[in-house]
Amino acid sequence: MIKKILLLSVVISQLTISCSKEDSPAVSTEQSLDTQIAEIVKLPYSSLKPEQQKIKLETEANDMLLQMDKSKTSGAVEAIENLGNLLSINTVDIFDGKNDNQIADVLNVSGVYGIYTWNSTKQIWVKSASTTELKFIFPAKKNQTTNNASLSSKSISSDIKVAFSNTDQIYLPTSVDATLTIDNAQAATFAVNSKYSNGKQSPDESSYKMVLNDGYTFEISGKKAPVAAKSAFTFNGKNIIEFNSGSSANIDELLKDNYLNNYLGTANGLIKLMDNFVIVVNTDNAGLANDEAALKKSLVYPDSQSKTYYTDLNTYNKKFSEGEVTANNKNVKMILVSKKDGTKIADVIQKSEKGDSYNSSHVWVNDNTVKNYGGYWNWSSNPGVLVQEYDEVLYLKFNDSTEVEMSTYFSTGFDNLNTKFEDFLKAFGN
Repeated sequence: MIKKILLLSVVISQLTISCSKEDSPAVSTEQSLDTQIAEIVKLPYSSLKPEQQKIKLETEANDMLLQMDKSKTSGAVEAIENLGNLLSINTVDIFDGKNDNQIADVLNVSGVYGIYTWNSTKQIWVKSASTTELKFIFPAKKNQTTNNASLSSKSISSDIKVAFSNTDQIYLPTSVDATLTIDNAQAATFAVNSKYSNGKQSPDESSYKMVLNDGYTFEISGKKAPVAAKSAFTFNGKNIIEFNSGSSANIDELLKDNYLNNYLGTANGLIKLMDNFVIVVNTDNAGLANDEAALKKSLVYPDSQSKTYYTDLNTYNKKFSEGEVTANNKNVKMILVSKKDGTKIADVIQKSEKGDSYNSSHVWVNDNTVKNYGGYWNWSSNPGVLVQEYDEVLYLKFNDSTEVEMSTYFSTGFDNLNTKFEDFLKAFGN
C-alpha cells in the first residue's frame, strides 16, 4: 500500500502546481509526543517470559497484516498500480516544454493542464488540450483495454522557483486536490498541501492524504519548526499502523553544505501497530553524530602496503563495529511496549557480531628492494588472508536480563507472518 501511495504522490506532485490553503488548523486535544513518550517510559516492565511475549506480539502483528492484506483487493489501489505501469510504458511531458528559464514566468497553470488518454493499441498517451484540469484516462486493471478510470487534479503554483537542471526551473507546488474515479464513481480522493515562507525551498509545513472509498485512509504530514512528522494508515477510522516523530533539528541550517552537528538536535518517535503494540524511540542525533565523528578520528585505517595490513584491517573492522554499537546504545533508546497491559516488553539494543568474511586472494611476498615495507601483497589463486567483517545486530533485552537476537526471536513461529508480509509487498510491485 505504502509503495503505491508514494507512487501516486510522485505522480500527483509532478502533475500539480497549486495554491496554498490558509484554513485555520483544528485545535488538537491530543497529548504532545514528548508527553506520550515520557508517560510510556515510566511504565513497568512486563513479568511475562519472552516466549509468552512472543505469542502476544505475533497476534498483534497478524491482525495488522490481515488488514493490510484486505487492502490489496481495493479497486482504487489496483487502478493506482496500473496508472504507474502505464506511465512507465510511455512517459508524458506534463510541462509541455514550458520550463525554459529564459522566460520570466517559466511555468504557469495552463502549462501543466491537459487531458491524457491511454491508447491501448499503440501503447501511448494521447494528449488533448484543457485549460481547467490535468487528467489521465486509463484502464483500471492491468489486462484491461477499456478506459474506465480517470485521475483528475486541479492546481496553482507557488512563487518558490527552483532549478531542476542546469537550464530549467520550476515552481514548487503548494497544494493540489485530485480525484480518482472508476466506472464514473468516485474511488479515491487525494490532497497535497505545502506552505513556504521567506522564499525558502524547504516547506514550513506539508501534508498528504489519500482516502479510499472502501474505508482505507493514508495520511502523512510534517512541519519544519519544531520538526515533527506523522503518518497513519487506517481502516474505517481504526489504526493499522502509525508513525509519529519529532525533532529539535534546525532544518534550514542542515540544508547548508557545512552544518554543525549541534543543529541535528534530538529526535523521538512512536510507532503504533493496531491498538496495542508501540515502539518508542528516543535519539540524541547531535550526540550520535559527535560520537561517530570521535570514533572515526580515534581509528586509523590500516596501511594497505603494510605486511600486517589484513591483520590490522580485521582489528579495525572489529573496533569500528564495537564503537558504532557503543554510540548507538548510548544515543538511541528503543523500547517495545504493550498499551493494553500498560507494560514495557523489552529494550532494543545493539551488539557487534561477526558478519560475512571473504578471502583476500592476496599473499605477502618478501622483497627487500621495497623501501619501508620489505615486500608487497600479490594476488594469488591460492587462499590468502581471511578478512572478517562485523555487523551491528539488534537484540531484545527483557526484564529478566534475557537477551534474544530479534531475527531469532521473530523467526521461529513467525514464518507465516513473514510470508504474509512478503506477499503483501509483492502485490504492490517492487
